Amino acid sequence: MDAVGVVCEFDPMHLGHERLLRQAKADTGLPVVCAMSGNYIQRGGMACLNKFARAEMAVLCGADLVVELPTPWAMATAERFADGGVSLLAGCGVKHLYFGSECGDIAALDAAAEALLREEFQADILRELQTGLSYAVARQAALEKRIGGSASLLSQPNNTLAVEYLKAIRRRELPLSAATVRRTDGGHHGAASASQIRKLLGRGEYDAAFALMPPRAAEILRREIQAGLAPVDSKHLETAMLTRFRLLSEEEFVPYDGGGEGLYRRVYQAVQRSGSVEEILTLATTKRYPTARVRRMLWAAFLNLEPPPAEIPYIRVLAATADGRRLLRQMRDHGVPVLTKPADVGLLGSEAQSLFTREARRTDVFALACPINPSVCGEDWRHTPVMV
Repeated sequence: MDAVGVVCEFDPMHLGHERLLRQAKADTGLPVVCAMSGNYIQRGGMACLNKFARAEMAVLCGADLVVELPTPWAMATAERFADGGVSLLAGCGVKHLYFGSECGDIAALDAAAEALLREEFQADILRELQTGLSYAVARQAALEKRIGGSASLLSQPNNTLAVEYLKAIRRRELPLSAATVRRTDGGHHGAASASQIRKLLGRGEYDAAFALMPPRAAEILRREIQAGLAPVDSKHLETAMLTRFRLLSEEEFVPYDGGGEGLYRRVYQAVQRSGSVEEILTLATTKRYPTARVRRMLWAAFLNLEPPPAEIPYIRVLAATADGRRLLRQMRDHGVPVLTKPADVGLLGSEAQSLFTREARRTDVFALACPINPSVCGEDWRHTPVMV
């Protein structure tokens, strides 16, 4: 299938995102497929509005097809997030990958990816970790000893994700070409970042937030706010989260400590001394255990997030244009089951059905963080893709 793929969150869609999608289409002349996080995002926590609304924004702003990256990959380390996104796009039959980066240098990014995949590199990282560094800093220090000053590109978040995309392509030996566009300090091509928009939404400055978004995306956000469905705020779940954490023993935190370095002990101790989720984060965060890692662990514990299977066992469609619907007909030849309606879940194998069921429960939890009283459970079992 000749299409260009983008791994994304769109939390929410901003002007730079729109430019990236339209530039990907203009540069390649191909339809754009987005592998987008569902209701939970990579930094740990909830998106500011639901996945179907964000997918609708995407297809109105340049995408042709949006498929869901499930929570076990979406709310994970940069490596797992990128691997999940790339493998999902490959399962769709995409042949080209397009992404932003601060450096805009595909050769430098690929050189870093190649070095990080060398078998002996893990020993280099372990030596740096033994000095008390966090994993990210230790990895950069080890890489600098192999490729010199260009290792500093790993100090910037979009470069880091770009390297992980390229690692995934190499590791999986996928027939994917890759291209990158340079992001400026303000985000994509100088546009306001999604985090800036989220801060405005959190302060109730809705008009200021709308002004930083593509007009059609802003209209969807306005609609969701008027319906009481946005902005989603995890503070509505504060008591529920603290209840869950206080019910867990130290040993019961172990499955959510992805690094196996004893972070679970520190988190458990922080829970015993804290009266808020923010306090837990503050007490558990150290130089070695950065806030994002602690936050992901807390959310994994709250949601009882299981380790993901080796592969994403289905492709769930969230939104599509007419061109996207034509792509769907081709995707059915690639072997991975494609879900275009909830009833399709009944045709899946047991492992895939189990993953979808757990994702549906997480959507029910997500609804509790909406500004107004949430809908009843089962939204994922009722909602069909947005067709534009």
